This record gives sequence, structure tokens and C-alpha cells, in this order.
Amino acid sequence: MNPLTLSWKNQKDRPLQMLLTLLLFGLGVGLIALLISLNTQLDEKFKNNLAGIDLVIGAKGSPLQMILSSMYHIDAPTGNISIKEVKPFLNPKHPLVKLAVPLSLGDSYKSFRIIGTTHEYVDSIFRESVASGKLWGGLYEVTIGATVASKTNLKIGDLFHSSHGFADDGINTHDHGDGFKVVGILNKSNTVLDQLILTNTQSVWAVHDHEAEEKKAPAEATEEEHDHDHAHEDHSDHDHSAHDHADHEGHDHDAHDHSDHEGHDHSEHQAATPIVKPLTDFPDKDITTLLVRYRNKKDWRALNMPRSINENTDLQAASPAIEMNRLYSMMGVGTDALRNLALIIVIVSGLSIFISLFSSLKDRKYELALMRVMGASRSYLFFLIILEGLLFAILGYLLGLFLCHSGMSLLSGYLEEAYQYEFSGWRFFREELWLLGGSLVIGFIAALIPAFQAYRTDISETLTTY
Repeated sequence: MNPLTLSWKNQKDRPLQMLLTLLLFGLGVGLIALLISLNTQLDEKFKNNLAGIDLVIGAKGSPLQMILSSMYHIDAPTGNISIKEVKPFLNPKHPLVKLAVPLSLGDSYKSFRIIGTTHEYVDSIFRESVASGKLWGGLYEVTIGATVASKTNLKIGDLFHSSHGFADDGINTHDHGDGFKVVGILNKSNTVLDQLILTNTQSVWAVHDHEAEEKKAPAEATEEEHDHDHAHEDHSDHDHSAHDHADHEGHDHDAHDHSDHEGHDHSEHQAATPIVKPLTDFPDKDITTLLVRYRNKKDWRALNMPRSINENTDLQAASPAIEMNRLYSMMGVGTDALRNLALIIVIVSGLSIFISLFSSLKDRKYELALMRVMGASRSYLFFLIILEGLLFAILGYLLGLFLCHSGMSLLSGYLEEAYQYEFSGWRFFREELWLLGGSLVIGFIAALIPAFQAYRTDISETLTTY
């Protein structure tokens, strides 16, 4: 009989013990594989979105929160800063700053964030291009990411209204005329660009200025009505009997010349789209953060610039690389604990394989002795037991991979819903091959002692005893 078939039948005769061993082994392997998949995809997301940014400047608060909200768009901003405060960094002749890109956050559409920025955010930072249409230009024009287009079904020429904040609650919707207009869709980049709606900063300001005017208008209208009531009371006390209408007698009302108003179409009276001006022309306006790239990263003045900003201004400067390393170190404690737990489970499952094979030899000694009588060599019996251990390892490894990728598939749906980031549950990594090798080693070691016991089987003593 084929050794593999024989090994499978030997284990199948003890289904409960085999199932327990495989489940233990699968849980250990699956947990390790899940950590590999999650850490690898998170690391790719973080590295892709760093985009060569050396410094982020924003409002005082948590530096990590500022990095997460500005670079990865998965947290709330720390606040706003005035353009007057960051105007020196926007100077193209700044000796240390090669590139400074402003970001204005605060609004969203169906949980996708609307970012007020410049074309450099796409062209220079992420170096991406549009798949169709063009980059935003005039007021209320937007260019959307590939994920935004697929999830919201927005197309070029479509109009939509934004909501205040980052939650899609349908309550805080801005009503600003026709709303934003889609003029372009970006290529798929596997970066944060895929989930953003980009426009110019003036559009973000205009939305909130329009809302402020609408809130102010009812108050003004109430005040005008109040003044009108007072005027009406004064008019009712006026003595009309003494009023001389002589000056109005014979007055020809038809003599008014309305020719200047004829042909004037008020329905088509719309303000022309304003020309988008440089941000430095609006020193009193606010932005959220400024993304900075140095001219020379080795310049000692550039290395000292974050500390100088933090100590001498009301601004906050943070390095994305430093803050992300700090986040990795915090996450590493939990990741290491889970990895160690998974290794313990794998080792315990290896012991379970050993116990299963070793205990089965008592019941199989007569069977092994008969195999020797029928011509099977000692090496064949040794190989047969080793094969059973490897079979446990392979089946446990496959079960672990299934548990890993099924769990990652469920987890990716939650992560995408919470943070709009795309994770794949059925993506395989090179490290999983090393995991297969480790599983085979554990299966081999667990079967080694039982295999030697089978190798040393004494035919005459076993047949006499049984």
C-alpha cells in the first residue's frame, strides 16, 4: 500500500485525537500567519503614504494625532493654523524648504474626506496622474480618488454637497448652491489618494463662509422686521389730513423711463467663478497643516527646525518617520505578545503530535511486526512514522492558512469601513512559505522519537507477546 495512504488511514482511525491535534496546530499557524499578513499590509500602507514628507506643521496638540490626520487621514486634526503663521514656509525662496503643501480638512462626503490643497499634493508628493478628466481648477471643482469613484459611483460632471465633519450622518450637510463638481478621477495608486476628494483651499473656505452667511441672514432679517414695525407705528401716528398732495397732482407716473431695465435677465445673473489666488494673499485665513519637504535632509539647520518651531512659535512641528516609529514601538508590544502566544500554541501542538504518535505505537506494535514479517524494512517503518508526523504538520498548516485568511477577510471589511483603507484577506506572502518550513520541522521533530521506537521493533518478542 502507498505509504501516504497508509499513514492517513492510521490517523483516521483516531478522529477525535487527530482533530484536536490539527486544531491546535492550525490555531498556532493561523495566528502567526494573521500577524504576518496584517503587519505587512499595514507597513505597506504607512510607507506608501509617507511620500517623502520630512515635516508636518500644524496646531499644538498630539504630534502623532497630527501625523495620522494629515498623512494617513485616520484621525481628527489637532486644530487650525493661520496662513500668517506659516507664510515664511510658503516662500519658494526659503533656504531650507523645498516644498510646502497646505492641507485644509474638516468636511467629507459619504465618510470620504474632502481636502483643500494644491496640485503639488498630487504631482510632487505622490507623483500620480488622472485616469480621466483633469485636476481641480476653479471654485467647487474636485478631483476624486479611485476608491471614492468606485464606492460612491461619482462620475465626471456629477454634483454633490459636502457634510461637516468626517462622519456620514446626513445631518450636517452644507448647502452651497449646486455643490461640488467632479472634474477628474485619479489613477489607482494604493495610497491614501485613492480615498480622498481633492479641491482647492478656497473652495473649503467658501463652503464655510457660505454657511456662516446663511446663519447670519436670519438674524439680520429679524432685525429688519423689528425696525419695520417701529417705522409702521410712527407712520400710523402721522396726520394725513394736513398733508399737501398738491405737488403730486398731475404727476405722470408713466413718464418714468424703464428702458434701462428692459431686456435685463435677472434669472441669468450669477457671479463669475473667482480666480483662485495664492494662499499668501489671505493671511487671516486658516489651514489645517503644512506638509514640508527639505531642500537638504542633511543640513543641520533643517534637523533643528522642528525643535525651533516647537519652542519659539505657537505652531507644532513633527517628523512623520519619528512618530510612526513611535507608533510601531507601541504596537510592537502587543504584536510580540501575540506572536509569542502563537509560538507556544504551535509548540504545544507539536507535543500533541508526539503524544499521539507515541501512544499509538502500543496499539500498532503487532501491526508493525506483521509488516516486518511481510517484508517491510526497519527504514520503511521509520519513514512511515515520520510521514505521519509530516502529514499532521501539513494538514495543520493548511487549516491555519484557511483560518488566517478567513479571519483577515473579515478584519479587512471592518478596517475598510472604519478607516477607508483597503486590505486584502486572500493575499499570500513569502513569509508563509517559511511558516510551512517551520511547520514541517516541528512535525518531523515530534515524530522522531516514535519513529525510532518503530525502527527498533522486535518481531519475535512482539509476536510472542501478542
